[in-house]
Amino acid sequence: MGDFLKIDDVLSHLKIKGNEKAAEFGCGSADFSLTLAKRLPKGMVYALDVQEERLSALAHKLSHGDIKNVSAVLTDLEAPNGSGLKDNSLNMVLIPNLLFYAKEKSVIIAEAKRVLKNGGQMLLVDRLKKDIFAPKAELVDVGKIKEAIGNFGFVPKKEFSAGDYHFALLFTKKADKVSTS
Repeated sequence: MGDFLKIDDVLSHLKIKGNEKAAEFGCGSADFSLTLAKRLPKGMVYALDVQEERLSALAHKLSHGDIKNVSAVLTDLEAPNGSGLKDNSLNMVLIPNLLFYAKEKSVIIAEAKRVLKNGGQMLLVDRLKKDIFAPKAELVDVGKIKEAIGNFGFVPKKEFSAGDYHFALLFTKKADKVSTS
């Protein structure tokens, strides 16, 4: 049996000191948030989702465990400024298995850019076309998404496998140009 999604391996591609602030956009079961929180003992992870029942399940997990640096946030990431987080406040944004569901992909990418600090890391994980469990019509094209994200001012750093049915793209946010006039 192959590996469906290797979260620890995926997160090993991030540059982590341990005190960063991060967000998982569309956290679902929050597997990425919980795993990342263990790597950020002096940091904070915001687990964002539009589904209240997902966040309730996360709150239950958090109340029965030893992870204290995860905050569950009910939000609509397809709305402008949807995360509710401050501008330039995060070191990392993770977007796992969200874009193929989303109708407003560009709004989600714009929100990641808004909340990331200059030089911050954005990690996108999504399903490959060979994923027999994913709806084919909704899957993102790797080339098109790389181009679209580049148009938002992100610099591609790595492209790698995230398991047998997923790809991962790591970007950094370019510094915003400051007007000298």
